[in-house]
Amino acid sequence: MMEFIKNKVTIFFALSILSILIGIFISIVLYTGVSAADKLAVMYIIFGGIPVFLVMVIDRIFVWKFGAKKVNRVQLYIIIVFFVVFVLNWIRLRSQV
Repeated sequence: MMEFIKNKVTIFFALSILSILIGIFISIVLYTGVSAADKLAVMYIIFGGIPVFLVMVIDRIFVWKFGAKKVNRVQLYIIIVFFVVFVLNWIRLRSQV
């Protein structure tokens, strides 16, 4: 099992699976609601799953072509860049007061 996780699972793949599972759970809960806003939220969640699914497919193609270790390294750099941009934007917004 550890060998499979080491050789096949990447950061984006794990986050995509987690996102899809949480989205399905929230969609089921909201769909049983009585308001039209709940049904609309379910549609947004389902349509929001399409880019997540595409990221997962692209991730699998890159893992097949380059290997999980190299793909994980690139994905870690992408996450670090997004985190730095988030922090810099937060600092910029706090300084605009």
